[in-house]
Amino acid sequence: MKTIRLHPGKERSLLRRHPWVFASSIAKGGADSGETVRVEAADGQFLAWAAFSPASQIRLRVWSFDEAQHIDAAFFSERLRTAIGRRHTLGIGLTACRLVHGESDGLPGCILDRYADIVVLQAGSAGIERWKSALVGALRTLMPEVRIYERSDAALREREGLPQATGWLHGAGDTQVDILENSLRLQVHVATGHKTGFYLDQRDARVRFAGLVRSQGLRRVLNCFSYTGGFTLAALTGGAQQVVSVDSSAPALALAAQHVALNGFDAARATFVDADVNATLRRLRDEGAQFDAIVLDPPKFASSPQQVERAARAYKDINRLAFHLLPPGGWLFTFSCSGGVGADLFQKIVAGAALDAGADAQIVARTGAGLDHPLSLHFPEGEYLKGLLLRKN
Repeated sequence: MKTIRLHPGKERSLLRRHPWVFASSIAKGGADSGETVRVEAADGQFLAWAAFSPASQIRLRVWSFDEAQHIDAAFFSERLRTAIGRRHTLGIGLTACRLVHGESDGLPGCILDRYADIVVLQAGSAGIERWKSALVGALRTLMPEVRIYERSDAALREREGLPQATGWLHGAGDTQVDILENSLRLQVHVATGHKTGFYLDQRDARVRFAGLVRSQGLRRVLNCFSYTGGFTLAALTGGAQQVVSVDSSAPALALAAQHVALNGFDAARATFVDADVNATLRRLRDEGAQFDAIVLDPPKFASSPQQVERAARAYKDINRLAFHLLPPGGWLFTFSCSGGVGADLFQKIVAGAALDAGADAQIVARTGAGLDHPLSLHFPEGEYLKGLLLRKN
C-alpha cells in the first residue's frame, strides 16, 4: 500500500472528517490514478484511506477514516447497500430517485440515479473510475431488475484526467423511460438528457410550487430555463391558467409540451417559447408584461471558483429582470445550482437585484435538494442547490 504524507498542519481538515485533500497539502508520495493510498500526517499518524488522483487539484478523496477498513469490492457493496437502505427508511420511492450522492454517501465522485428500470452511473472521480466494475457488480446483486447506463460525460471528468464515457454497462435497449413524480407522468431520456437525464433534485421544490400556486390562486406563471417542464407541470397542477415556459432547447420544449398532453392538461394553458431567457425577460419587461409568479432555475453558471464573479453578474441580471415582471404580491422562486455560489452569496446577489429593480421582497422559504440528496455535516460543498421563495412587497 502506497503512503501519502501531508505537510505539517495540513491534517486539520481530515481530522474534521472533510473528504478532500488538495495537491498543495501533500509533502510526498504518489500513486496511479484512482489507486487507494494510506494518508498520514507529517508525524506519521494515520488519517485516512483515500483514492489518489494525479491530475486533479483535489488530489485525494477519502474512502474511510477507519484504519482497520479494507478498501475492496465488499467495501463498495456495503456502501451501496447502506445508501439504498437510507432511501428506503426515508420513504422515498426508489423508481425515480438518487441512490448515491457522492461524498455524502461515502462514495466520493459517484452519482447513481434511478429512473424506472434504468440506473444511471456518473463516475466523476479517479477512484470511482477504478472501482466502477465493482460498483456495477454490487448494484446488479442488490437490484437485479435494473439496467445500468453510464453518463460519465460531465466536464469534471477532464479535471480528473479521465476521458468521457457513455453507454450501457449492463443491459441494453431503449434509453427513454417513463417515470412518475408526484403522480405526474414524465419521460426521461437517460442518454441525452441534462445531468443523468432529469433534475431529480427539484422534486420537493416542484411540490412546494404546485401548492403555492393552488393556495395563492396564482393564474399567470413564467417558467424560465424550463427544460422539460417540471415546474410547468407543477404550476398547471396548482391550477395556473396560463404558463409560459422559456428555454433555448427546442427538443426540451417539445418534450415539455408532450408532458402537458401526457398528463391531460389543456394545451391552451401552456405556451412554449424557444428563445434566450435573458433576451426574453428584457422583451417582456419592455412590453410591460406581468406575472403572478416566476421560476428562475438556470443551469450552473459557475463550474469553478474562477467563474464565480461572472456567475454572480448573470444571476443578478436575470433576477433583476424578473423583479420588473412581478406586481406587488407576486412570487419569485429563484435558484442557483453553482457549488461555488454559497447560500449567503446567493441571497446577497438576489438582494442586489431587487435593489437595482427598485423592488423589495420577503424571503418566505429557503429550499434545497430533496431528501435523496443528503448533505454530509462535514462536507458543506455538497450543498450545491440553493433556492429562495420570495414574495414582492
